[in-house]
Amino acid sequence: QVQLVESGGGLAQPGGSLILSCAASGRIFQINAMGWYRQALGKQRELLATITRAGTTDYGDSVKGRFTISRENAKNTVYLQMNSLKPEDTALYYCNAVVQTTDWRIQNYWGQGTQVTVYS
Repeated sequence: QVQLVESGGGLAQPGGSLILSCAASGRIFQINAMGWYRQALGKQRELLATITRAGTTDYGDSVKGRFTISRENAKNTVYLQMNSLKPEDTALYYCNAVVQTTDWRIQNYWGQGTQVTVYS
């Protein structure tokens, strides 16, 4: 019913920047909270940042001060600006959205993930 498609991943050098985008489409009435997570090889999925529909943000300690989450409600899109990248930021990055669909259900959706690799 709802699809999330991430883009913007790739290679970066330490200290560099990348911006990720995640666009939602489908039977959307309204998107409530949106967020970004990541999962490094052999590790559990980690919450990076969340943003409410009103724009209130929250960050995980590992990215606070370096990453910025934002969204465009009219485009059903969430962004993650990543600055001062470190090799330990290498992971598969996922977006998440809590969506109220057109049939009045509230469901949690995930994107397919986009790889970010930080190397020197």
